[in-house]
Amino acid sequence: MAKLSAVAVYTAGFLQGCAFVLIPALGTILAAPPYHLSSSAYGVLFLPQTLGAIFGALAADTLHQRIGSRGLFRTGVAANVLALLLLAAAAYSSGTLAHALLLMETLFLGVGFGLTLAAVNHYAALLFPRTATMAVTLLNAGIGGATALSPLILHGIAAWASWGVWPLMLAAGFGLVLFLPLPASTAKTGESPRWQAAMLLFALAAFLYAIGEGIFGSWANIYISVNKALPAHYGALALSAFWGSMTLFRILLALVPERVIAQRWLYLAAPLGMGACFAALPFLSSAWTLIGAFALAGAACSVYFPFSMAYGLAAFSGQQTRMAGLMVAALMAGEGIGSFAPGPLQSWFTLNHIYLFAILLTVPLWVLGRRLSAAQA
Repeated sequence: MAKLSAVAVYTAGFLQGCAFVLIPALGTILAAPPYHLSSSAYGVLFLPQTLGAIFGALAADTLHQRIGSRGLFRTGVAANVLALLLLAAAAYSSGTLAHALLLMETLFLGVGFGLTLAAVNHYAALLFPRTATMAVTLLNAGIGGATALSPLILHGIAAWASWGVWPLMLAAGFGLVLFLPLPASTAKTGESPRWQAAMLLFALAAFLYAIGEGIFGSWANIYISVNKALPAHYGALALSAFWGSMTLFRILLALVPERVIAQRWLYLAAPLGMGACFAALPFLSSAWTLIGAFALAGAACSVYFPFSMAYGLAAFSGQQTRMAGLMVAALMAGEGIGSFAPGPLQSWFTLNHIYLFAILLTVPLWVLGRRLSAAQA
């Protein structure tokens, strides 16, 4: 039972990562016929996803009280199934209808993301209480690994069939997860009815981090394929390098013994690495140096969010679903800004300038990291 429950949780996380990266992976496809989306129209696609994810994550606490942990998990999975079916329908549409389907897809994907991630992060800590930080980090590594593989699978399928086949396969995968067993579906007990102000510091760290992650992840494809005028497959490789490196380093760093390198030092090094990559990218021009820079950016981003989540769950152990929901909402709010804002901002600044401005994120991320990890020192 416990093993099958872990399979359900980690499989749902993996599938969520595959679904989450589909719109960024489709960047060059959506800019071409029959969709003809401009940079601004492409950026707008991230707005309903962000709003839906924030709503889903913040509603997770209430839903958990009413329908229990199993109900919360399965509601999130069902929202993902609907989103992926809408995306598959968009693959066989064009013009205004396709754009409307894409907007609806991102809304339901956001809701599914918010609910599912709140549920699976809570379940990971619940199923492995003695190694919660490692369990949460490895869960997020699986999500990152999925975001690395999904663009390659999508473009591979698009080379010989319609790209809509991949969303349909993911929808089927989510459908199968619904039939796997989960731990007892109980509502929370003994939790404070009030939000605690200290939670907001963890949420702020996730929010600022996610702005940086969104700028890296959601625009890597277009940055290399359009702004750097390199062949489209290099953009897909850069996107996969970013998420793949993030996954690899999440696994490796989660397994590093505390006596070798303290988790706190890894946590504090992360924003410095992000800032260095933002500073370097505008000055690179060859395809492989750019891909390498995005791989390094993924390594820098690897532990900041999962460590923040694990520290937050440990600090508020009696309110884990609430804390997880708040962290996911903050993550998606920041991800939405990082994904959407570069679109309209390109009316005034180039992506090179936006990357340079993003270096400023380093300071508050490092200061917050120092504060939030103090109890772990």
